Amino acid sequence: MRPRQTKPRLLQAMVDAFSLPDLRRRILITLGILVIFRFIAHIPLPGVDLEALNQFFQSNALLGMLDMFSGGAMRRFSIAAMGVYPYITASIIMQLLVPVIPKLQAISQEGEAGRHKINMITHWLTVPMAGLAGYGQLVFLQRQGIVASSEVLPTAAIVLSMIAGTMFLIWLGERITEYGIGNGISIIIFGGIVAGYWQLVGQGFLTGQQQLWGLAFYVLIALATTLVIVIFTEAHRRIPVQYSRSVFRGGRMYKQSGSTHIPLRVNTAGMIPLIFAMSLVLFPSMIASYFANPAEPNIANTIMNLFDPQAALPIGLFYWGFYFLLTLGFAFFYTMVIFGQQDLPNVLQKQGGFIPGIRPGKQTKEYLDKVIKHITWAGALFLASVAVMPFVAREITNVQVIQISSMGMLIVVGVVLDTMKQIEAQLVMRRYEGFIK
Repeated sequence: MRPRQTKPRLLQAMVDAFSLPDLRRRILITLGILVIFRFIAHIPLPGVDLEALNQFFQSNALLGMLDMFSGGAMRRFSIAAMGVYPYITASIIMQLLVPVIPKLQAISQEGEAGRHKINMITHWLTVPMAGLAGYGQLVFLQRQGIVASSEVLPTAAIVLSMIAGTMFLIWLGERITEYGIGNGISIIIFGGIVAGYWQLVGQGFLTGQQQLWGLAFYVLIALATTLVIVIFTEAHRRIPVQYSRSVFRGGRMYKQSGSTHIPLRVNTAGMIPLIFAMSLVLFPSMIASYFANPAEPNIANTIMNLFDPQAALPIGLFYWGFYFLLTLGFAFFYTMVIFGQQDLPNVLQKQGGFIPGIRPGKQTKEYLDKVIKHITWAGALFLASVAVMPFVAREITNVQVIQISSMGMLIVVGVVLDTMKQIEAQLVMRRYEGFIK
């Protein structure tokens, strides 16, 4: 008879994790690197009027939402203002280029050495991406009068410092992956988002004391959204697979067979469609801002109003409806790109596997394509619904202060689930009880 547990499963698992020297060391290394990341986020670049910068971010809700992803580094215009997002952008570009360019496709098929080369190319691509993003931020702040100097040497020093900050954060993330717990790049992003959440929530409760019922309802909507994210992140369709192969042993031929399944995720694309959709939906407003004139309104002012995420009804429906449709379309596009790269029909055929009732080759490909398209409808509608959640929550509760980003919630929930699974795997290997039976 098993003894009765006296502690909650999660708490007991964490106690067990800290009782193991090597696992405790990994957790402490991860926490230590996160502390270093938060210190870096507070190192400002020279020549910036921090007071004017803070006021500008308070008056611009969109920039405030983007600042949350950097954990306040953008608001301080620190050397970590861009975070690791240039690397994420470079990784997405490489994922799209690999199946298109034959040379990159050949490199990716070279096993571990090929993955190392692709990773190295991604790192080199990150440098110009970070330089362009850093220079764009600097020019934007110079036009607002926040950065006074526009000379060549100070500008080059600031851009190079931002590139160095981004590359250092990537290096920290890779150290977490190698010596800590979880995916290092995701943990760095997670740390920035969580650091920004506390400021938003605190500001919401300080300025919204007259809207306590609205705040409470907003929290309930956020919790319900988190639950849905967990469900759809873990949801998958199991495709049964049987293996049958011949093995020559001891001068005789033996037939071996077995069965398993392919887990096709409902949300194969992850958060990438949200990133693509947000980039496109913000682009018209950014371009129009260069031509807008408050004294003499023109078409640029109209475009800025249409693509303003803070706009009230009915104008707000245009922005969020466009965001919804873009997320839906990119979810299908990116899912089919990723699924095509996996090339499951050929992998099954090479390994001697087949789906019961389906012939190998073309019919297997048609069957898998049909299944992934059907389940992607659920994943795409889920992503699109989560994308417009901040707008729905704002209109229902009338809470204007707290704007919890849907993409931020997806990242936070995904990183927590992945880290929990990795800790559980470490405990299971040592015959400790994990989070799930």
